Amino acid sequence: MSEAALPSAAATPPAAPAKEETPFRRFVRSFVEDRLALFGLALFILIVLLAIAAPLIAPQNPYDLASVDVMDSRQPPGSASGEGFTMWLGSDGVGRDLLSGILYGLRISLMVGAFSGILAASLGAAIGLIAAYAGGRTENAIMRLVDLQLSLPSVLVALILVAGLGKGVDKIIIALVMVQWAYYARTVRGSALVERRKEYVEAAQSLGLSHARTVFRHILPNCLAPVIVIVTVQTAHAISLEATLSFLGVGLPQTEPSLGVLIANGFQYMLSGSYWISVFPGFALLMTIVSINLVGDRLRDVLNPRLEK
Repeated sequence: MSEAALPSAAATPPAAPAKEETPFRRFVRSFVEDRLALFGLALFILIVLLAIAAPLIAPQNPYDLASVDVMDSRQPPGSASGEGFTMWLGSDGVGRDLLSGILYGLRISLMVGAFSGILAASLGAAIGLIAAYAGGRTENAIMRLVDLQLSLPSVLVALILVAGLGKGVDKIIIALVMVQWAYYARTVRGSALVERRKEYVEAAQSLGLSHARTVFRHILPNCLAPVIVIVTVQTAHAISLEATLSFLGVGLPQTEPSLGVLIANGFQYMLSGSYWISVFPGFALLMTIVSINLVGDRLRDVLNPRLEK
C-alpha cells in the first residue's frame, strides 16, 4: 500500500472536548424527564400569566361596584351582559362576570400563596438554623414550640388568628405565616444538624468567623434543597387554606372576590341549577393546586435522588 493511501494524521480533525455538565443542566435534564411535571409547570405558568394579564383580558373589573349590574345576576354561561360583552362563564349572584372574577381571584390566591410562603420560609428557616446551631436548652425550647404548633389543626389556628386580626389580604398573609413557619423550622433544623457536624463548619469556627456568618453563609446554602420542596407544597396549602377561610366568610370581603369567595357565593344556588357559580371557580382552584403539587413532587425527586422511583 502506498503512502498516499494512508490516512494523514494532520487531516483528522481534533475531537471536540466534552462539555462539562453543570449542576443546573443536570437539574433541568432530570426535571424534564417527567412529562407530568412538565405539564404541571406549563399549566402553572399559564395560570400565572392569566392572573398577571387579568386587567387586560378580563371584560369587567369585579372590584369596581359601579360596573356591576344586579340585573345580570345568575346569568348562565354565554349570556350577554347589560354592558354588551359576553359572559362566557356566566355571572354570580350579584351580577359579576364570573370569568373576570376568576382571573382577579387567581391574582389574590397566587399573591397570598407566594408572599406567605416566602415569609414563612424565611422565618422558619432562621428559627430552625438557630435551634440546630445553638443546641442545648435553646434547641429544646424551640422544638417544643414547633411541636405545639404542628399539633394544632392549621384551619383552626388560621380561623382564630383571622378572627382576631380581621379581614384583608395582609391579615390572611400574617395568619398563614404563623400557621406554616413550623414546617420550615423542623425541616431546616434536621438538615442543619447534619451540616453542623461537617468539617467546613469546624474550619469556619477555627478561622474565627462569627456565628451569624457561619450559619447563614455556610450552613444555610446546604439546607436549601428541602426548603425549595416545602415551599411548593406549602404554597399550594396556603392557597387552599385562603380559599377555605374566604369560603367560611372570615377571609376576604365581598368587595375583593377571591376564589373562595366566588365558591361561597354560588354554594346557596347549587341545588337551584346555577352550578356554574361554584363549579368554575372551584375548577380554577383545583387546577392551580394540582399544577403546583405536580411541580413540587418532581422537585422532591430531583433534589433528593434517593427518592427517585
